Amino acid sequence: MNKMKMMKEEHTSKVMVIKNLLFSNWRSLLLMLIGVYLPLQVVEIMAVKIWQNKDSFSWDVPILMAIHSTANPQLDAIAVVLTKWGSFWTAFPVLSAIAIILLRNRRWRTFNYLITTAIGNLIINHTAKEIIQRTRPNLWISKAPELDYAFPSGHAMTSMTLVAILVILTWDHPWWWLVLIIGSFYLLIIAWTRLYLGVHFPSDILAGWMLALAWAIGMNLIIKP
Repeated sequence: MNKMKMMKEEHTSKVMVIKNLLFSNWRSLLLMLIGVYLPLQVVEIMAVKIWQNKDSFSWDVPILMAIHSTANPQLDAIAVVLTKWGSFWTAFPVLSAIAIILLRNRRWRTFNYLITTAIGNLIINHTAKEIIQRTRPNLWISKAPELDYAFPSGHAMTSMTLVAILVILTWDHPWWWLVLIIGSFYLLIIAWTRLYLGVHFPSDILAGWMLALAWAIGMNLIIKP
């Protein structure tokens, strides 16, 4: 009886430890579920379908054609200029300036977060493109053609990584919502330019956003800047 009682008490103790652990870390667990697991699941489903069929989704081409129907010389010039804002070479000076400030203030953990997230974004994007090898849309002659693979969009990943880093680093400041709003418009503008120029399917953009978001949030949970 004593042995049974001890086993029961031990089991109850383990259950209480697990409950306390879940209760004290519920925010991190919820963030991991919504910000890491779900986005990666979306990307996995899309990647598997593309890998198996080597084709676009049913909604890819209609969206592209709808956007292309608005094409005119003025928008062509605007899109060619704006799309450069989503490249790595635009994000690099911004992230470098932030990195220098963090180094001068000896904020080593935040510096490590920024560097790891930024470099990881490049590695993940290049690796995913080489594995999936999805060709770019060929619906019309683009004003700014690209030669590498399409899935996931590098511009979408870079712009999302930049916005995610800025939002995470300003989360405790009263004006983080302003960063979020401006960042959201920036993401939509870059996405529009890639679709307008016909160099990406909408699914490439969505996958790029999801991958970059999952990576930025995952690194935030691990490094805790």
